[in-house]
Amino acid sequence: MGPLAGLKVIDLTSVVMGPYATQFLGDFGADVIKVEAPAGDLVRGIGPALHDGMGPMFLNSNRSKRSIAINLKAPEGRALLLRLCKDADVLVYNVRPAAMNRLGLSWDEVSAVNPRLIYAGLYGYGQDGPYAARPAYDDLIQGGATVAHLFQVSGSPEPRYIPTAVADRVVGLMALSAILAAVVARQTTGKGQRVDVPMFESMVGFVLSDHLSGLTYDPPLDRGGYPRQLAPNRRPLKTADGHVCALIYTDDHWRRFLTAIGEPERMDDPRFGTFSGRNRNYDMVYGWLLEKFESRTSEQWIALLDSIDVPVMAMHTFESVLEDPHLKAVNFFQHVTHPTEGPLVSMANPVRMSATPVEPPRLAPNFAEHTQDVLREAGLTQPEIDALLRDKVVMAR
Repeated sequence: MGPLAGLKVIDLTSVVMGPYATQFLGDFGADVIKVEAPAGDLVRGIGPALHDGMGPMFLNSNRSKRSIAINLKAPEGRALLLRLCKDADVLVYNVRPAAMNRLGLSWDEVSAVNPRLIYAGLYGYGQDGPYAARPAYDDLIQGGATVAHLFQVSGSPEPRYIPTAVADRVVGLMALSAILAAVVARQTTGKGQRVDVPMFESMVGFVLSDHLSGLTYDPPLDRGGYPRQLAPNRRPLKTADGHVCALIYTDDHWRRFLTAIGEPERMDDPRFGTFSGRNRNYDMVYGWLLEKFESRTSEQWIALLDSIDVPVMAMHTFESVLEDPHLKAVNFFQHVTHPTEGPLVSMANPVRMSATPVEPPRLAPNFAEHTQDVLREAGLTQPEIDALLRDKVVMAR
């Protein structure tokens, strides 16, 4: 029984941001009912798959959930969703609020059915500003939140996006924390509330916590940016046979490192010897490291840095990370058997709790796999369910 056992979540989300947040709720023990549109979650079709609708990105963002398909544009579908909300604790959506209003599922309409419900929206922009009605995707938010600019000011020929859905997943985790905060608040007030998590504002705060820098002050002390993170030579260090990731950061790190390679006198150089000196000369210092690391193999450098307690990590590929000895020891990549997809590699939830173990209760569902079960739990009779199926208000596997 996970820490959220007994919590019922109506999950109207799709693609990445919302499903990533609700997967954590399910992993923590909540009963997450994923309500899909008649066409199913778009992400079901992304990536190589053994069967249609069960692609890897879907499998990796939708475990610990049950799937039900409802046509919310039909009046009967809206009524059915509201019926599910009557005894639910949380409703999560990631379309624009205006779309929820058009469906007749606004905060006012849903909370009237269940005043204890937490109504959480994950979408592009706060509804008080001029961007309120705009659609938003990860790429757009990365650009607006200065992520693409970071590449440009750190030496890349052109601005670019981080090649992973970083905005979707970061904001998904912010939404998770906000939803859990609302659950805790309800224990005191007895009332639900509306929770709004805009992507743009969330990611601007996330990035500028590092990079607002001198723009924090009025008047500004500089044009922004954290020099160490923006140094063009801050990158994995090329070795004689590959790359390693090392962070020789504190004065003690540098003293131990330079002694180990036989150059302790370099600590007398003001560019190397103090934190402030390195901070002013990061690109030169990192450039020197790039040259130095080519003299030994990755294995030799990892062994040396480990022996003097300087932070180091192998630079993995998608394939080599599967063989990482630490991840093997903690059983992060788990070999499981999906009821329809067969043997899979599943990533464990990294959180561990001593009293309420985090154990995902099920693998990702097939489309509409649990429609009839959920409707029966909601009190519908089989003739009522059959009628909804016949009229295509709901779909079932």
